[in-house]
Amino acid sequence: MRAVVLNCSLKKSPDPSNTQMLADVVVRALEERDVEVRTFRVVDHDVPPGVVTDLGEGDEWPTLHDELLNAEILVVATPTWVGRPSSVAQRVIERMDAMLSEQDDEGRPVAYNRVAGVVVTGNEDGAHHVISEVSGALADIGYTIPGQAWTYWNMGPGPGPNYPDTTHGHDWSKSTGEAMASNLHAAALALAKSPIPAPPSSG
Repeated sequence: MRAVVLNCSLKKSPDPSNTQMLADVVVRALEERDVEVRTFRVVDHDVPPGVVTDLGEGDEWPTLHDELLNAEILVVATPTWVGRPSSVAQRVIERMDAMLSEQDDEGRPVAYNRVAGVVVTGNEDGAHHVISEVSGALADIGYTIPGQAWTYWNMGPGPGPNYPDTTHGHDWSKSTGEAMASNLHAAALALAKSPIPAPPSSG
């Protein structure tokens, strides 16, 4: 089984990513279940705005799109800015919009029978709002969102230290991330055994 993590941090490599540190909790838990995980920091790739899969020369989204289609599990990891997902996460969702009209050989939307979850960091409250926005968009695109397929960390309202600068809340975020990985893996196995069929024809 394969998983892809799209880290939607605003920081380019090699700058440390708080969001990646929490996402790595989920990565390790998936790898313990023999899931092959590939992680991409989206800002390291040239992904221009748009709502189609391939915008032509220089567009690196098609490579990431292929990775999504080669994986049964997707994790979108995003920081919280102004109480919302990062602009990078929003761009990813906009580019994934094209998947609504892409079908597999059996006439199913290509996101069908794939599962997704969300990792959120930030020193402001608003994680549940961000989880809802990203999970709702992924469900619209066709992904299955298992129960409790998320983890987050924040310091509550107002400014404060970043994730690696404190141990506050780490135990809870870790245990929740491990549960997230377990639920994603279990749901992916269930869909592999009993896939969702193509939608009924409107004709």
